Amino acid sequence: MNPGPSDCGDDIDRIMDIMARAFAPEFGEAWNRRQVSDSLLLAGTGYCLIGAEGSLDPQPEEAAAGFALTRAIFDEEELLLFAVLPEYRGRGLGAALLTEVIVRARSRGIIRLFLEMRRNNSAGKLYTGFGFQTIGIRPGYYRTASGERLDALSQELRLVDN
Repeated sequence: MNPGPSDCGDDIDRIMDIMARAFAPEFGEAWNRRQVSDSLLLAGTGYCLIGAEGSLDPQPEEAAAGFALTRAIFDEEELLLFAVLPEYRGRGLGAALLTEVIVRARSRGIIRLFLEMRRNNSAGKLYTGFGFQTIGIRPGYYRTASGERLDALSQELRLVDN
């Protein structure tokens, strides 16, 4: 994953742009710039960008189409945020980005990768395809703008068999 915020100001701009366009506002899942910047100050937190043509960690002049933000503690890692711009979905960029997250996690000795998502999130198909399994449910965790409550699914992918 990439370095902290002092080294990645332009990348934070790109992350924020993708997040603003990729996350549906009615679910309140997007983070603000301060949350992203502050998270990158923490040891073990990093990010990966993917370009519109599938290049990983594209150069600043290249368009970014998606990103992943993760945090590792000891031998476990959490996928905090994951997004691909709507106009680039269905082209394999999400799969390529998630593959890179997993490759990088394994290279650092990560045993389990976790994520939490809203029930019925379309990205669930991607995660299931990679072997993520639901290990917990938080009933009514998300609230839509209309007041509807949606469950959060906690999922795990084992990267190393015991």
